[in-house]
Amino acid sequence: MNRQLVPVRALLTDGSVVSVCELGPGDVMALLDLHKSLPVEDQYLRFFSTSPRQLEDFVQRMVSPDAPHHVVLGAFREDRLLGAVSYVVGEDPEVAEVALVVSHAEQSHGVGTLLLEHLVSLARGRGIRRFTAEVLMMNFKMLRVFTDMGLVWTVVPEDDVVHVELGLDPSDRYLDAVAEREAKADVASLSHVLRPESIAVVGASRSPGSVGHVVLRNLVEGDFTGDLYAVNPHAKSVAGVDCYGSVAELPETPELAVVCVPAAAVPGVAEECGRRGVRALVVISSGVDADELMKPVRAHGMRLVGPNCLGVSTSAPGVRMNATFSAHSTLAGHIGLVTQSGGVAIALQEELRRLGLGLSNLVSTGDKLDISSNDLLMWWKNDPETRIVALYLESFGNPRKFSRLAREVARHKPLIAIRAASSEAGQRAAASHTASTATPSVIRDSLFQQAGVIAVDSVPELVDAVMALSTQPVPGGRSVAVLSNAGGLGVLAADACVRHGLKIAELSDATSKELSRLAGPAASAHNPVDTTAVVGVEEFARCLDVLAADPAVDAVITVTVPTALGDPTAGVHALAGTPVLAVRTGQTERLDGGIPCYADPARAAAALALLVERGEWLDRSHEFTRQDRVDLDTARGIVTRNPEGWLPPDEVVRLLKAFGLPVLGGTLATTEEHAVAAHRAFSGPVAMKAVADELLHKSKSGGVVLGVDGDTAVAEAFRAFQDRFGDRLRGVFLQPMAAGGRELLVGVAADPKFGPLVVTGLGGVDTDLIDDRAAALAPLSTADADDLMRGYRAAGAVLAETDSAAVRDVLLRVAELAAELPEVTELDINPLVVTGGGCLVVDARVRIAAVRPTDHFLRQLRRTR
Repeated sequence: MNRQLVPVRALLTDGSVVSVCELGPGDVMALLDLHKSLPVEDQYLRFFSTSPRQLEDFVQRMVSPDAPHHVVLGAFREDRLLGAVSYVVGEDPEVAEVALVVSHAEQSHGVGTLLLEHLVSLARGRGIRRFTAEVLMMNFKMLRVFTDMGLVWTVVPEDDVVHVELGLDPSDRYLDAVAEREAKADVASLSHVLRPESIAVVGASRSPGSVGHVVLRNLVEGDFTGDLYAVNPHAKSVAGVDCYGSVAELPETPELAVVCVPAAAVPGVAEECGRRGVRALVVISSGVDADELMKPVRAHGMRLVGPNCLGVSTSAPGVRMNATFSAHSTLAGHIGLVTQSGGVAIALQEELRRLGLGLSNLVSTGDKLDISSNDLLMWWKNDPETRIVALYLESFGNPRKFSRLAREVARHKPLIAIRAASSEAGQRAAASHTASTATPSVIRDSLFQQAGVIAVDSVPELVDAVMALSTQPVPGGRSVAVLSNAGGLGVLAADACVRHGLKIAELSDATSKELSRLAGPAASAHNPVDTTAVVGVEEFARCLDVLAADPAVDAVITVTVPTALGDPTAGVHALAGTPVLAVRTGQTERLDGGIPCYADPARAAAALALLVERGEWLDRSHEFTRQDRVDLDTARGIVTRNPEGWLPPDEVVRLLKAFGLPVLGGTLATTEEHAVAAHRAFSGPVAMKAVADELLHKSKSGGVVLGVDGDTAVAEAFRAFQDRFGDRLRGVFLQPMAAGGRELLVGVAADPKFGPLVVTGLGGVDTDLIDDRAAALAPLSTADADDLMRGYRAAGAVLAETDSAAVRDVLLRVAELAAELPEVTELDINPLVVTGGGCLVVDARVRIAAVRPTDHFLRQLRRTR
């Protein structure tokens, strides 16, 4: 076919899977047949000329290998072409004319919009900035397609034709429109997995100890609401379910097949399911050849969970499905759980079940060849039955899309993730200060923090957080009151709160007086409050109400122990608008009203701290705003002129100034005489920095001389650099001496999967002495920049004596540079001199490398590893 792009799978509006690829000469007849098959009344849906001969000539030009400026993409279902879209570049290399044709039977299924999205992504990656098209005035459907795209567009009517122009920049409006279309399609496809009307268990063994037998039995005992079949050529029935010899022999086509056969047989079973028309597979089997399994999955447009997984379950109204080999049935509830580890899934399911907390869905993704956490986030975003989302992820397939999805979901529902090992970070320059900080854990933690994902380190911590989030509101602040009938445990609770960044509230005199009246003169009415062991249930409950009424209190932790005089735990009750977390040593449980009760004060304080962090994240603005005084054309021109390697210092200055950064200028001198002349122009002491091949750490290598003044001193310094670096010397960069101030590092390190990472921390000589840095993924919202600015250990002392607004501005501009110019694979500003009056970039390095354009938000299904 001579196709230049690898086909990708994507979803249409109805959830069906199609393959999108670039067409070649071998596709000409399919394209002509598609166009000619349109009925007369659909002529208005075409941009092509109506003459068959003109069309044939046009198509031949478009798919010719000698026409690099002509591109045609097609959407296929199995081997049938459903639609095609194309662009042709004219005299202006940044402008292309677009054309589209869609099969009459496939219109209104999203084929045209999907193809246009892929064409936009491809064109943008090849430097095209605008699409133009001419549409017949009465072609309302095609005009609607353009309107729904979400791109900035203009229309100019002329007679019976409308001239359309589309800007291809991926604005938030466009990305939101793409995400909405993707979510709609993904939910439609996942309904075959999470809400199937019929299931076949393939490999349903008669042996009670086999996985296939347990999965079938769990479906039967769980009262699956749809039609259930078993496939076993050696049995007539298993667990009371009739068996059939093969998928082909089933009396009807099952919507979902759960595959529990030996690994070597899985691809053949998948092919049989695909031919029968099965819409989705859950492959429990482990050790399966991924490539062989994905061949029938792709060919027949099926969705896939697994292989090597625990299975899936659903407890939504009208659907009871436990297609797992868990020992116990899934308790119905409102927690959506996705995990790569079957063991983690079982541990969480059992502990949540013990506490009376159930799941809306459980999806064990296993080897995650297709359906992933991103798919489930789209499902749960608008699922009314899911109120909390819990995740265990060992890797990220598309972390940029995950971040955007998680941000959107977290605005409405808590997301909790167990930290687990991330994939290895991509290539980076080992000698760079900035790049050396970009470890996988740093990237993962930055992603979670920015996206509003509550991160924990263990199964018990996740369960503790879920207990609190299930019933308690987020507090309005960090001030906590501790109420206890055991003074020592109250002190431990107060200490735990402080360790987790919470504050012990200062109670008002009125509150303390009322507490003394209720608890008696022996009680301690100051926070932490000790009612003593003689307090009764009713008095303890009233003390709780008094604390909650104090304006200084944002949350309450109660700590109770039973004594021979009584147990005030029954007095712990829910409060309107104020979270209450209980502690009862030795047991984790839920009290009446769903109040979370922890076995230790430290666990309660940790859970409350997570509630506080969520509240603070919700209160922040997460909008990305464009910075003023940014000259993208100039910046892109610099990258074009310098396609590979470290930028010369003068180009670094131009690049940073193009993004409005406060840069200390300078002059690159290539001769001794030029250096002397540059010094005279500055009329004062200068810093001289050698520019030499393979010279990264100038100060360590003797490549920097400061405070040089006078013609003779400048000439001597220049000659010293010549002697030191010899033929490697490319010039000397001269700058006026900068005023003193606090020195920071700001940089960018590029990761091939996660994208650019912005790093900051102590700069100058402190960079090598103290490893104290913070990182965040670009682009940054203002709130992200504030977190980054305060994220390293010494930030408090630094910001107390400097201009934090100026530092924030630098971080936002560097993040925008990183997001707009993926070719900048490394940027190292060191030092950024910060004073009470502003910032100044004194020295910087920028490395450029050719990068393959990556559209993280393009609609496509996960590719096989």
